[in-house]
Amino acid sequence: MRTTLVSTSELAEHGGDWRVFDCRHELADPEKGEALYRQGHIPGALHAHLDRALSGQATGKNGRHPLPDPAVFAQWLARAGLKNTDQVVAYDDASGAFAARLWWMLRWMGHEAVAVLDGGFAKWEQEGRPVETKAPSFAPGSFHGTADDRMRVDAERLLRNLGRPGEGDTLQADEAGALQVMDARAASRFAGEGETLDPVGGHIPGALNRPYALNLGPQGTFKPGEELRSEFTALLGGTAAASVVCQCGSGVTACHNLLAMEIAGLRGARLYPGSWSEWCSDPERPVARGEQP
Repeated sequence: MRTTLVSTSELAEHGGDWRVFDCRHELADPEKGEALYRQGHIPGALHAHLDRALSGQATGKNGRHPLPDPAVFAQWLARAGLKNTDQVVAYDDASGAFAARLWWMLRWMGHEAVAVLDGGFAKWEQEGRPVETKAPSFAPGSFHGTADDRMRVDAERLLRNLGRPGEGDTLQADEAGALQVMDARAASRFAGEGETLDPVGGHIPGALNRPYALNLGPQGTFKPGEELRSEFTALLGGTAAASVVCQCGSGVTACHNLLAMEIAGLRGARLYPGSWSEWCSDPERPVARGEQP
């Protein structure tokens, strides 16, 4: 069972046995990913649209990419032909930035056998591996799952946490235990400079900045686990992984940090799905600016 990453060679070897999902997407052009899928995709892959399949209805107060209702998501997976016994591989053309969202969501639903294609579609193409333009057809599957909401944290919990980052124990052990927020956005957006996606710039007070691109080597593949572990440990100090809450702009690239932490053997961190786009929608929530937490 693959639970974090698979290589292009592994996927080429097992592609006929594994279920593959194309998660290509562009925030500024939401239909581009699906258009690219129609132009050519890894054989056997179905497209998983970020807005329509991997997100629920945005209200303006719940973030740009709120999680879908778990029952609705499970129904989509079943219509896609997925079975609970399937090994899933997700890929994109953004070094896992969108594929990691499906990776996290399947784990949220209790499906452990899911991994991200390391290097994504770019590496697959560079190696001259086959692509196809026709969407495959699958008989409806029997997928069923139950969302584990211990894997997520909401804005109210983070509000209660303000002023106590890095203290206490894990949420599982102590509901009052403090949490450490880790923001996956680029340093400029974290600082509140040049914000283009959300109406307010800045970050959640006390948050640490870990831009998700730092998880990658120069070839667009993930750094080795030991290197990632060293980097995350240096950033977090003595904070336990299970006390970390990952966020970004809308709960997407935060999943890249969650995946990188798993690769590093730092398990138990959680997601704030609404992320900055939800947080800043309420003017009563405090905002910090600048490079420091």
